[in-house]
Amino acid sequence: MRSILSRLPDIPLVAAFETDFHATIPERHRRYAVPGAWSDELHVKKWGFHGASHRFIAERSAELFDHNPLRVISCHLGGSSSLCAILNGRSVATTMGMSPQSGLPQNNRSGDFDPFALPWIMRQTGLSLTEILEILATQSGLLGISGVSGDIRDLEQAAEDGNRPARLALDVYISEIRRQLGGLLVELGGAEAIVFTGGIGEHGVNIREAICANLSELGIVLDRRSNAAASDEQEISSGESRTHIWVIPTNEELIVARQTQQLLES
Repeated sequence: MRSILSRLPDIPLVAAFETDFHATIPERHRRYAVPGAWSDELHVKKWGFHGASHRFIAERSAELFDHNPLRVISCHLGGSSSLCAILNGRSVATTMGMSPQSGLPQNNRSGDFDPFALPWIMRQTGLSLTEILEILATQSGLLGISGVSGDIRDLEQAAEDGNRPARLALDVYISEIRRQLGGLLVELGGAEAIVFTGGIGEHGVNIREAICANLSELGIVLDRRSNAAASDEQEISSGESRTHIWVIPTNEELIVARQTQQLLES
């Protein structure tokens, strides 16, 4: 932005922050259990990310479903993943915290991690805090568990070939998504729709099926044939499912363009 500003000073520059969509999250979901001064003065809070993607899903869901209240869980799954509970188009809870290193396991980032493990690792390995944080940010997550790759496609192939760490990485990823999904369902009191988006959400047939497995008691039933055939925006829930399950390709660029237009016109 500084480079553009110096070379093209007459062009307006607009920053669309990923955290903006989550500004509606109530304080009880934003606060960490830390001293108040850290929260109030240092702004150590759960800010959330993937805002443009979750906002697109909120807007598109409102077009697809005529229901009031409209409760949607957006599952943005990709190299970086997060879930978001949406009530009438507004974010009310999300899985990422102060930084995008948190929440679900990412392709090469750890996700949620006990900070009290850091001094133990430092003593045992001789690594500095900076070095450990670099490993948590670049060599952890699905890559760290599997030792193979952070790419779901590689992991599925390796697991099919009998690689146990690759299978474990997939199992951890799916289990964490299901755990967070359950919490968001409780927060919303159920959902009219669960939406899968992002690279894995849109293309991960096996991941979607595993996430939705054995949830019929919650009114969530996937249609395996529709799931396997999904290639674009499509419902993949069974006729007996009380909750609609959809695959909706996200469009973050469109959201940023709309926000830019609104700002410039105002």
